[in-house]
This record gives sequence, C-alpha cells and structure tokens, in this order.
Amino acid sequence: MSVASRPARTGLTALALSTGLLLAGCGGDADASAGDAGHDHGSAEAPATLEGGVREGGMQLVDPYQKPDFTLTDTSGAPFDFAAQTADGPTLLFFGFTNCPDICPTTMADVMLALGEVDPAVAEQTSVVFVTTDPARDTPEVLGEYLDRFDAGLPTSFVGLTGSQEQIDQAQLAAGVPLAQDGGESHSALLLLYGTDGEADVAFDSANTARDIATELAAAAG
Repeated sequence: MSVASRPARTGLTALALSTGLLLAGCGGDADASAGDAGHDHGSAEAPATLEGGVREGGMQLVDPYQKPDFTLTDTSGAPFDFAAQTADGPTLLFFGFTNCPDICPTTMADVMLALGEVDPAVAEQTSVVFVTTDPARDTPEVLGEYLDRFDAGLPTSFVGLTGSQEQIDQAQLAAGVPLAQDGGESHSALLLLYGTDGEADVAFDSANTARDIATELAAAAG
C-alpha cells in the first residue's frame, strides 16, 4: 500500500487507540467463507495506553512499555532470548502470522522501506522481530521463507519466532498486547519500538508510514 493511499486516522480510530490496544482481524484466506472475509478492527479490553494525538513519527505511548523477557524458537530452530539478544540497538516487535493478507505484509514492507531510508549504521543496529500468532502453521521454515521476502538486501536480518501456543500467549502478555484470537488471525495491530534503554515509548499502526518508522528509528538510535 502506498503512502498516498493510506487512510487518515479518524476520530473513531483515535478514540479506539485511547481506550486500548487494537486487535486487527486480518482478511480471510482463499478457503475462508465470504462471511469471514474482510478486514475489521476492534478495541481490546485493556487500560488506556496511547494518546489520541500523533507526534511526528509514531504514536506516543502514555506509559512506556518495558521490553518483555521471553524465549522462543527462531527460524534456525534455536532458542532466542528476546531481551538479551536485542539489547544492543533499537528493536521493532510485531505479532502476526504469515497467512495474513493485509496488516502483516504491509507492516513488514513498511519496516523494510524504513530500514532502507535510515543511515545504514542505524539499520544494522536495529533488530526486527516477528512473533507468529499462528504457531500451528508458522514453523521455523515457513517463517524464514516469509521474512526473507522483506529483509533481502538490508544490513539486518528479520527474526522470526515461534513456539507452543502457551509460549506465544505468554510472550504477548509479557509485551503488554492483547492475546490473539480466532486461531491467531485477530492479533495486535501495533508495531512496538524499543530503545536501547529497554523501553518502548512509541508505537505504529496501519495509519503510519515507512517514513514515520524511519523518523523514530533515527531518534531511537541517536
């Protein structure tokens, strides 16, 4: 989706953001019924975490999120300690699934474009972590093939993580996002950015652009 075609954030969206973290209901796949297809947003039952307004770049979190501490399995089949292995630079964290036809690939494409805009040294320092909400289908091999579409040619490789459903649920709770529903297809729509201080004070949703992400990455690395 191009920047020009992105819908502007409406008052309704700002209200939803002010009352809780969004769950994105990703469009159905080819096997889904017509009634299940489409793209819907709803607000989760969660404490207020986002201001209604938008600063230059991303959306300001009212209270910074602490970087979560969880260990999952990466695309090589090895354990990945999220907090420890992303400590040296800015970190982008997103929960989604590879069969998602809209929110997830658009978000990863925006991250790819943002990393192409920033100084190569900033891009090299940045960790991009995609945690599946659909561990039944997203094996390490599937995640690796999916993320290879977005990080080719970049100075940093995207990290795909999976695990048992219980481990995935615990990772979402640790990150402070609502648990995915509907077999992982309704999941948090937010991309969280953590600085080297281990705090996330900014987030992005589908109304943000690659330029917004690049602006905040440059600030986080500076």
